[in-house]
This record gives sequence, structure tokens and C-alpha cells, in this order.
Amino acid sequence: MTERRLYIDDAPGERRGVVTLDGRPERLILHRDGDLAAQALGARLVARVRALERAAGLAFLDLGEGPDAILNLTSETGRLVEGQAVEVEIRAEARAGKGASARLLGPAEGAPRVLAPAPSLEEQLLGYVRDAAEIRTGGVARSVADGAQDESLQTEFALPGGGSLAVETTRALIAVDVDLGDRGGAEPKRAARAANFAALGVAARVLRLKGLGGLVVIDLVGRGHDAPALLSAARAAFGPDNPGVTMGAISRFGTLELTIPRRARPAFDILSDPSGGPSVLTHALNLVRALEREASADGGGRFVGVAAPEVVDAAAPALASLTARLGARLSLRAEAGLAPSAGQVARA
Repeated sequence: MTERRLYIDDAPGERRGVVTLDGRPERLILHRDGDLAAQALGARLVARVRALERAAGLAFLDLGEGPDAILNLTSETGRLVEGQAVEVEIRAEARAGKGASARLLGPAEGAPRVLAPAPSLEEQLLGYVRDAAEIRTGGVARSVADGAQDESLQTEFALPGGGSLAVETTRALIAVDVDLGDRGGAEPKRAARAANFAALGVAARVLRLKGLGGLVVIDLVGRGHDAPALLSAARAAFGPDNPGVTMGAISRFGTLELTIPRRARPAFDILSDPSGGPSVLTHALNLVRALEREASADGGGRFVGVAAPEVVDAAAPALASLTARLGARLSLRAEAGLAPSAGQVARA
């Protein structure tokens, strides 16, 4: 029997929501200060048709803030004209240089604006676990959120019983490679079968944690797979991602292809830079949380966060909200030559 629990960490500069599955992080939802309300999944707003590309069946919508959204032109949308005001709902957030996707609700009037905000972080978490007894906060939530964030940036993940899988993203697809490693067992075929079944569960959890969707290709280990049993296990593992999950047959090359709907912007994209490592803002928020931890442990101490200039600049707004609560005994100091990952907290 599986058990899911919910956590919210209220940190300077961001709120982090986590769903755990049997004690392991399964989903990470990030709401950062400065996020644009008009771009959030589930927001309802007035948009204006900025441009039409009828040959491609697309309308580009001005949402009032952030990049244009895309609306697919169908027989149900009717004949839109440039400059027209329409009411829409955001059904998929912007990602990797692509604008948000919108669903047409009807005609509207006036300038682009938000009519109803996206669901709150609490509402989003409860949407995943409706029968949750509580949403945990405080120190335990901070620890769980830190662990979820660290794991979401990893590439390689251990499998129960031995072996591992690696998750790597490309422009076209998400590649999941299963490795038998030193998994025990006298019979190699049985060991490979066990690794593949374990990998399906881990892959589903990790992809949800990272927030990744689109085309996924899982390279299973071994040969002569029990396709019906593996597909049944895959449907169960990826069931929480429905509606919209589509699976293909296991190919003669030992790969399983599936598509997972893209909805919210991936946590992995929010946290990382183009190289896949933590972004400057992620390092900055980590530094401010470290300042908060030290200041909370020592109510009279003065502390300074020392970091690369770009990290200090990114951390300044979050530090302002922290000092408003804990006082002006906290500060930042830029030090040229430091790597973004080398920030640390010292006594002032």
C-alpha cells in the first residue's frame, strides 16, 4: 500500500510544495517571488489576439505580461481576428523558449488582465492527494523540500535491489537508461527482469519529481522481455500522470516509448541553468535559506552571506524580505572570483 504526504516550505523568495510517495519525493512545486500570474497553469484571463498564422492553425495571444501564449485554431474557436479580446485559461505553462498554451473560453472585452488566479500551492498539493490528513510545514517541510530539490537535479538514481537508471533530457525527448550494474542474482535474465520492473516505478516517480513530460524513451536492460507484464507495470507506474499518458509497444530493440502530458513548467527547468546545474537564482535562494537557518539558531548573531556578485544580486530581494522579519543583522557580500556554487555564511 502506498502512502503520500504533503509538505509546504515557506522560504524567503519562494514557496516549495512537496508530495512524497512512501517517504521519497514524488512531486516538487515551486512558487517563486516574481512569478507572473498571467502565465500560471489554471489562470483565467482576458488576452488579446496579437497575430494569426492560419496556415499553421495558431493564434498568438498577448497575456499582458510575459511571452505570448499559443491557441490552436479549430472549428470550435471560430474565426478570430487580430486585436480581438478573448477569455482563455492557461492549460500548459511556458517552457524552454516555448510560450504557454491556452484554451479558449469565449469572447471578452478590455485590456489583457487576470480574471481568476491559478490554484494556490495548497490547492495544487491537495489536487494530488485529496484525502491527505494534513499539510506539514516548519522544519520538517524545509528538510523534505531541500531533499526533493537536490534529488530533482540529479541525473542517476539507484534502483531497489541494485542497478541504476539515468534520466537525461534532449530537445526531442527524455532518455531513461536502465543499468543492471552489480545487481545480484544467479540468473542474469531474472536479475534483468527484476531491474526493469523496479526501474519503471523509479522512472515514473523521478519524472514526476522533475516535472518532465513529452516523449519518453526507456531503454530496458536485457533481452526477451515479458512485454505484457512490463506494459501492465508501466501503466500502473505512470497512472498518476493521467489523463493523457500514451504508451507504445516494447520494441525489438528493448525500448519502451510513451508520452506524458506537459502541464506545469518543470521543476527541473526552474531550478537549473542550460547546463543542467543549479541556476544563479537557485544558488541565491539556497544562500538566503542558509542565512535564515543560522539567524534562527542564534537570535542575536550577525551573519553575512558571501557569494559571487551575480548570486548576491539575485539574492538581494529575498534577503530584504528576510531582514524585514529577522532584523538588519543579516547582509550579503560579493566576492569576485567565487563560483556561483561557492556561497557560504559567516559571522559578520
